[in-house]
Amino acid sequence: MAASPRTKQRANKAGTYKTLKIAHRKGVDWLTLSRPQQLNAVNPVMADELADYFDALTQSNKVRVVVMQGEGRHFCAGFDLDNTGQMAANVLRSLEMQRQMARIVLLMRRCPQPIIALMHGAACGAGFALALAADVRYAAQDARMNVAMARIGLTGCDMGISYFLPRAVGSGNAAEMMMGGRFVNADRALRIGLVSDVVPHDALAKTGQALVDEMINMSPAGLRLTKEGIAFAQDANNLDAVVAMEDRGQVLCMAPYMEEGVAAFREKRAPRYPK
Repeated sequence: MAASPRTKQRANKAGTYKTLKIAHRKGVDWLTLSRPQQLNAVNPVMADELADYFDALTQSNKVRVVVMQGEGRHFCAGFDLDNTGQMAANVLRSLEMQRQMARIVLLMRRCPQPIIALMHGAACGAGFALALAADVRYAAQDARMNVAMARIGLTGCDMGISYFLPRAVGSGNAAEMMMGGRFVNADRALRIGLVSDVVPHDALAKTGQALVDEMINMSPAGLRLTKEGIAFAQDANNLDAVVAMEDRGQVLCMAPYMEEGVAAFREKRAPRYPK
């Protein structure tokens, strides 16, 4: 599941991460959750590192797309329950750790790069929330996901799940998952629109790469403004506001990119956009 051995580690703080592996290739970061012995469960260290990584992306023009995956047998089994005692110590500590986890999702949505989640094995609880915060989700045939918080005495509303899940699958399907912690397998996830495709495990990285190649062929600003526009339109109150946003984005891209884009389309070649 790891990125190609030809990729190289980013020469920045990412090289010091203890729970993440980040390989960069041709404008794409392959972000791997790397606690395989713990099923890639999120502990406070991983939460801090994920927040640091996604926060830094807001200032990065070199990274155009992020592909997120898990090392080993699972994508992410959720929050590391060995840290439950810390989280439940007192109200202030509980709030601190809760905000630490939720901040990851906020930063994923604020970063301008589209995020592709490649899910295999378990994508539960916090892992499911990370996948929901991605822009596109692909699942291996063995993937299964659930709102695990509902099974450990908490609410099913956590880390943005109550925002993203009903929008992805409708309120009825979301309520079924959030009110009982019921597992959804890959085939059902595809039927209800939770994932874009289900593929064999060994084809997951290739499927992600195919979409990456298409995204990279968009203009640099066009790709970022598309992610921003989808998010804006999802919460807009009226069509007029959405159209005004769309007009702004198109005008910003016309002068720097449209001539080359049209030429590449006519010549049936990859565009060579200015950076």
